[in-house]
Amino acid sequence: MRTPAAVLALGLMLAIGTPAAWVMTRPDAAAGVPVAQALAPAPEAGAAPGTTPAPRTGPVPPAATGPGRPDRLPTATARPAAPTPPAVVALPVRLTVPARGIDAPLDPVGVEPAGEMALPRDVDRVGWYRFGPAPGAAEGTVVLAGHVDDVEQGLGALAPLRRAEPGDEVVVESADGAVTRWQVVSRDVIDKPGVPFGDLFARSGPPRLALVTCGGPFDEDTRSYRDNVVVVAVPVP
Repeated sequence: MRTPAAVLALGLMLAIGTPAAWVMTRPDAAAGVPVAQALAPAPEAGAAPGTTPAPRTGPVPPAATGPGRPDRLPTATARPAAPTPPAVVALPVRLTVPARGIDAPLDPVGVEPAGEMALPRDVDRVGWYRFGPAPGAAEGTVVLAGHVDDVEQGLGALAPLRRAEPGDEVVVESADGAVTRWQVVSRDVIDKPGVPFGDLFARSGPPRLALVTCGGPFDEDTRSYRDNVVVVAVPVP
């Protein structure tokens, strides 16, 4: 079994066909702090006030082009991609964002052969990136992602994500009944090559939750949406 990359290009697109009913030709305005700021590494100890942390680097596997695939992404500086053996944790099984009507089961997912984060085929389900942190971990970014829609299945569970607002509560339930609560601090629509993947898939740094789906206009040539909707939330004390 191949070792997944630590930093992945999110292949969030329609499986086949044209957009179902949610045609997005104009991205919504951003809300909250910029996503890059919300995901930025914590300042190093002893760093001067106002110092901007260096961006994380790591392999960004190029995604395959063609029908149903996003454009090829640039590759950052490579580093070993073997995941750190995770502590035994209860699997997250459900995601809810009450203010947006999101209520979806979670499936643990890994990596597609092309290097993209795998996603559940059922658009009503959301994937949890199992090689990264789990909800409740002391550090790192929990990544939850899913399809926005499908020509046959209709709108996906994360379609309302583009309307998320700072202050929205996000709840993740685990198989053992434990619940983690988060508060949205950032929402943006970013062209896929511009998503800060190095920070999005960070296994260290402050605990954060990233919710990702597709957005922006639909490209008939690549059979995919141009952008990603990225929402970042922080733990509720």
